Amino acid sequence: MNDLVSIVTPIYNSDKYIKTAIDSVQAQTYQNWELILIDDFSQDDTLNILEDIIKNDPRIKLIMLNSNCGSAYARNKGIELAKGRYLAFLDSDDIWRSEKLDKQITFMKKGAYSFSFTSYNKINDKGDGIGPVLIKKNVIEYSDLLYTNSIGCLTVILDLNILGGKKYMPLINMRNDYALWLSLLREGNKAYGMIDILADYRSRKNSLSSNKLQVIKYQWKIYRFYQHLGFFKSIYYMLYYAYYGFRKY
Repeated sequence: MNDLVSIVTPIYNSDKYIKTAIDSVQAQTYQNWELILIDDFSQDDTLNILEDIIKNDPRIKLIMLNSNCGSAYARNKGIELAKGRYLAFLDSDDIWRSEKLDKQITFMKKGAYSFSFTSYNKINDKGDGIGPVLIKKNVIEYSDLLYTNSIGCLTVILDLNILGGKKYMPLINMRNDYALWLSLLREGNKAYGMIDILADYRSRKNSLSSNKLQVIKYQWKIYRFYQHLGFFKSIYYMLYYAYYGFRKY
């Protein structure tokens, strides 16, 4: 039997998109998974939508937080409850291609990889395609990732057996996934990429990640306070980060 994959999905006011995200998990050709939904105190119709879905699929578990705690806390709660060998992440407005788990788990087992990621496609609020984000390096090490975050959270799968147990995200409002990737690679792990486009990332105009000034602020925090880089080294990487961002946009 295939190893269990635990999928962690933080949710906050996602009534427009959550069913599409869950549908993409249920459509996986790799069927041995559990989906852990962490509702971060939604105030819209999300919970009513989830009620009907959960009734019909025991692999889906819903945890409701009593206050709005942010994506890092919600993700960590999901990680804490995860029972699988493999840990994957899917935000509530994103979508997986049906062959994602099958292809990626096969790739990881063949190479005995602890950390993998893939290319993905960007879509807008309506689901229209914006364009692909293709991986630029097949293997990413710590020094590579300091320059820019080239790993999409919705594409990541971790093998907790090889990593030696569960790993958690720092409790910051933005870039918490990037901070975790850096910590894992700093320990000597490498991230292995697949060129295949296996997910769709929804780029929303009013999302936290669309606020570039906020992103820059948190990028600095990660360099200085989470990776403990010196002031001038942090400046060096910030300049490269800005350069990559300018090229990208």
